[in-house]
Amino acid sequence: MPKLDLRADRTAILCMDYQTGIVAGIGDDVADNILPLAAKTLDAARSAGIMVIYIHVGFRDGFPEISQNNAMFSALANDPLRQKMFEPSMTDIHPAVAPNDGDIVITKRRVSAFYGTELDIVLRAGGIDTLIMFGIATSGVVLSTLTDAIDADYRVTVIKDLCADSDVKLHTALLDFYAKRGDVITADGSIDHLR
Repeated sequence: MPKLDLRADRTAILCMDYQTGIVAGIGDDVADNILPLAAKTLDAARSAGIMVIYIHVGFRDGFPEISQNNAMFSALANDPLRQKMFEPSMTDIHPAVAPNDGDIVITKRRVSAFYGTELDIVLRAGGIDTLIMFGIATSGVVLSTLTDAIDADYRVTVIKDLCADSDVKLHTALLDFYAKRGDVITADGSIDHLR
């Protein structure tokens, strides 16, 4: 396990795209394993005095934020079945990991938690320079946010067993890639360190 060098007052944990519609899409077996562990990890972070930030993706009625030039999101805007994932109740943070009072919730309109959001402002205002992150999907929000965070000079740790992806081989390859850019740890390892 990597030796993490964390200061609670300079660290935030990001729980990304753990929203009802997306969690439903990863399958019950994965959800049943990661949701309780994610909740336990977030509680450990709160107990350690670490800022807890939730990131979720959402759009206004009619998807005015989606350009037809964006291949991934325009497919969503044009597919009534996929649009159901973004109905108001489906964009809520999953109740198993629901935010507590004092936690921050940020809505994004693209894959990265940074692009077009107030995340960087919130982090810098809080004196945060270190991020612990996890999310669904490993090849989506985690990859994009990790890349943006590194380019913005944040120190990054990814909790590997709280990430999930529909492509298991890609998930594994990306976790190896992430280890070259920051720390990659398990949820239990992070909980032990936070204690």
